Amino acid sequence: MSFIRKAVLTISSNPLVNRLVSKYGMKLGASRFIAGENLQETLEMVKKLNHDGLAVTLDLLGESITTPDEARAAAQAAITTYDAIAEQGLDSNVSVKLTQLGLDIDREFCLENMDRITAKAKEKNNFVRIDMEDSPRVDVTIDIFKHLLQKYGKEHIGLVIQSYLYRSEEDVQELGKLGANLRIVKGAYKEPKKVAYPDKKVVDHAYLRLVEMHLTNGCYTAVATHDENIVEWTKTFVKENDIPDDLYEFQMLYGIRSGLQRTLAAEGYKVRVYTPYGKDWYPYFTRRIAERPANALFVLKSFFKD
Repeated sequence: MSFIRKAVLTISSNPLVNRLVSKYGMKLGASRFIAGENLQETLEMVKKLNHDGLAVTLDLLGESITTPDEARAAAQAAITTYDAIAEQGLDSNVSVKLTQLGLDIDREFCLENMDRITAKAKEKNNFVRIDMEDSPRVDVTIDIFKHLLQKYGKEHIGLVIQSYLYRSEEDVQELGKLGANLRIVKGAYKEPKKVAYPDKKVVDHAYLRLVEMHLTNGCYTAVATHDENIVEWTKTFVKENDIPDDLYEFQMLYGIRSGLQRTLAAEGYKVRVYTPYGKDWYPYFTRRIAERPANALFVLKSFFKD
């Protein structure tokens, strides 16, 4: 992990910094990366993205669930989102984190909540993506995913894999045998060297191996990156290997590389924008700053604007 990234994640955990940014952040730049603090205003942004030829995955932010009631409320929010998507005819699915659904409270309780969400996704002929979290939660996340994959099928549920973890190549091999729909990311959590590659170039190379492996296995692959070198490599790889257009898509984060998103869509590639919303946006926001310190300059400039 770079010094700057480590410093950002350390500073962000300071209670005073947390309170300050949580109070003023949306007005001072965080809205660049967060579509809204409630579902209604976020759906208006989804309409605009769809109008520009971009698909969406909606993510209700929240990682500090400590009670069963909070977890049930998060599950119900996801279910309500599917109803709203269907009612408004939007091109969007939903992403969720298992800790938001009670994973740290009880595995079976979390599974029940996740089952309700996946059932709703299937009912609405839609799809849910389980986001991957930090390394201690990888095994249980994959176990829950496998259970629901068998029950609901790859058309309705997918998973995220992080290329900076040493274990990910083996995980992709195993999940490929099940035909899993995977979103490949580099990873944004603070991980020790014993479980994650510390060097960015190595993480990038691992990323390409995972994408190549999963596409070659004939499995749907969401190539989640803002790196133009990886984008161009993917475009070349799918062309040279006759990968069908309906077997992959590019994914990028809301507010990052918007021009590239629209360029790819105009070229005929499927592009999906990971679109977070909600009041509990601070942990997500700090990871975006840690990933690319230039994002911090955008926020700082906001302090000096009229």
